[in-house]
Amino acid sequence: MADWNPELYARYADERLRPVVDLLARVPLAKAARILDVGCGAGASTAPLVEHFAGAEVLGIDTSPAMIAKARQTVPGARFEIADGASFTSDARFALVFSNATLQWIPDHPRLLPHLMGLLAPGGVLAVQMPDTLDEPSHVLMREVAAEPLFAAALAGAEGARTRLLSFEATWDALAPTASTIEQWRTTYVHAFDGVGRIVEMLRSTGLKTFLDPLDEADRAAFLARYQARLAAAYPATADGRVLFRFPRRFFVAVRA
Repeated sequence: MADWNPELYARYADERLRPVVDLLARVPLAKAARILDVGCGAGASTAPLVEHFAGAEVLGIDTSPAMIAKARQTVPGARFEIADGASFTSDARFALVFSNATLQWIPDHPRLLPHLMGLLAPGGVLAVQMPDTLDEPSHVLMREVAAEPLFAAALAGAEGARTRLLSFEATWDALAPTASTIEQWRTTYVHAFDGVGRIVEMLRSTGLKTFLDPLDEADRAAFLARYQARLAAAYPATADGRVLFRFPRRFFVAVRA
């Protein structure tokens, strides 16, 4: 998959910031000496951590060189490294491991979640938010268009780029052996847009990316045209012409025993 585009991702910064704020509000820590932001991207989740935990040593990690370069420019109060959350290790332990809209791209959560818990000091907190959108019309339609004869060969396997989230029970089972408390919830954010084209634009930097990257320019345009036409049927306009884009997200906060 091609590298991520920080500028495209940032166009919907307000919509993407709301779950960061909501997750941070549930972190049961008054202060934290060391913080790890897993999948920090261009630093949109890191900046609130730096502001909220004054004086903390904050490290952001991401697999995208472009995102890390942008984060270093925009969040001077933190340190950033190119690293994968699935394999990241550290001799020192963290008071908070925070991850916003990242773990859905990493497979094998029954192994991943205990690994992240293992990065915490006793009493430390693992706080995670992940889009839970694979069964939403926006994402079902991606897969349906990808299966059409024009795209099927080029996009074989593209559907598997995202990890299907564990159930609440399976998430509990993965965290419980090393956790003293676990809180889980699911929130559906409703974004009011001025047309389905805005849904396409928002998703081009995330969910649509795995379907668009393998296509040449002509096929990419054809894919987007067919996808947007299907979206128009799935997301009817309100009386005032707005389109309401439902975007569910899963959260959990676990405290290490």
